[in-house]
Amino acid sequence: MQLVVDGAEPYKWVKFIYVDDPISSLDENNAVMVAHHLAHMLNDSPNRLRVVVSSHHVLFFNVLCNEMKKARKYFLTRQPRAGGFAVRETDSTPFLYHLASLVELHEAQKSGALYTHHFNMLRRVMEQTACFFGYAKWDECIKPEANDPNGTIYKRVIDLMSHGDYSLFEPREMMQENKDHFRKVLKQFITLHPFSPALFPENAK
Repeated sequence: MQLVVDGAEPYKWVKFIYVDDPISSLDENNAVMVAHHLAHMLNDSPNRLRVVVSSHHVLFFNVLCNEMKKARKYFLTRQPRAGGFAVRETDSTPFLYHLASLVELHEAQKSGALYTHHFNMLRRVMEQTACFFGYAKWDECIKPEANDPNGTIYKRVIDLMSHGDYSLFEPREMMQENKDHFRKVLKQFITLHPFSPALFPENAK
């Protein structure tokens, strides 16, 4: 890729480059270094070159976006009811990946289109939030209800629905009872943490 950017004669035919998640086995320090180096390489690339970088790594994505101000940024999301995927620009969604995921979960619970993989998404957002606030465990983001003396109902539901037969790759629509659990824990999570209310205008209703 550096030879392409430098205009080396054997690579002048290259017009498109696709980079697929180049940091899957790296720790966070190296992920930042790779993102920084890649961004500077792309910023120096000739106008004729078109580059697409895809990643599910939140930190890598954010570093790339911060380093490449003029790049177009998209989220790829699953559309269970349509049986496919959708690509949308981040201009219409929160910039940070975990906030975009949280807004998507909020929209899903409003529409009623809740699938088992949404529990995976919610747990990941909780893990990231717990890390940010310095919690020892992700389930510290959950506040037990008054009728849950052991304080474990929501944790058990999330654990069950994000493991085992409820695979992320085999999305199934939730039963009504689990939809109710999901809505309660999501609303509680959003309410207890200082997310901007502008992201969830209907949450207070």
